[in-house]
Amino acid sequence: MADHLLDHVRPHLDRSTEERIAYIQAPRWIGHQVALSAHERLAELLSRSPSLRTRGLMLVGPYANGKTMIAERFAVGHLRTAEQQRVWVVQTREGAGLAHFYGSILQALRAPTGNGRDVGRKAEQIDHLLDRLKPRILIFDEFHNALRGRARDVEAVLAFLRRIGRQFDISPVLIGEVAVYDFVNQTAEMATRFDLHAVPRWQYGEELLALLDSLESALPLAHTSDLSEELLARTIFELSEGLIGEVVAIVSAAAIAAVRSGEERITKSGIEALNYVSVTKRRRARVRDDLL
Repeated sequence: MADHLLDHVRPHLDRSTEERIAYIQAPRWIGHQVALSAHERLAELLSRSPSLRTRGLMLVGPYANGKTMIAERFAVGHLRTAEQQRVWVVQTREGAGLAHFYGSILQALRAPTGNGRDVGRKAEQIDHLLDRLKPRILIFDEFHNALRGRARDVEAVLAFLRRIGRQFDISPVLIGEVAVYDFVNQTAEMATRFDLHAVPRWQYGEELLALLDSLESALPLAHTSDLSEELLARTIFELSEGLIGEVVAIVSAAAIAAVRSGEERITKSGIEALNYVSVTKRRRARVRDDLL
């Protein structure tokens, strides 16, 4: 029984309903080819020789497509094996201006940020920290947040990225939506400093079907769901609009419903009963009109 499950997942069938649901809801790493290739490129940046003109990397793709998990997984893996932390993840704050951007970096480096907007003082504090901590990679998640300010502030942010390579031998990694690619490639000077690693929407095909099989083997349901069968796979793909985060959300919600109902498998009718609204339709949802 339950031969479709991974060995470490099978024991979860004997746990309580709430424990099984908590396990289903837990974040999980999906090592698909794009993610593994991204890790290889990040590893190359980490092991590169010192340079006065470092190259960086852009991880660009749509929202809810796994970019943040790729970065965090790499950073955590490095931290587990490194004697000294050389990879830091910066959650770029929403809000225009250098003060917000510098505040994001200080927070990531676990430094007091204060409430002041003294940009010069923040810059000096960051320089001191970078000189002391000697990071090799700074990963800026949601970097498009830093590109919504005045033109001079955006240029100052880009100048900062150039400077940390020259002064501190740091490779910046920019994670975000297509706006990141557009801004970096506005000038040849910036374009030559960053390689692109695209994290595109998934297409319907063998790679997606393999992903569904992988998910099925990782979710503690007693019976086989055959998620990669045409009818069920098409249903999940269309609802997800090719976003891996949405694929996982749909399958997880259906698995939880199957546990609660006692059906112990995911079915097309079970997914339809979720009344799951795709990302595009959420933006046009009738409930939004009621808020106006």
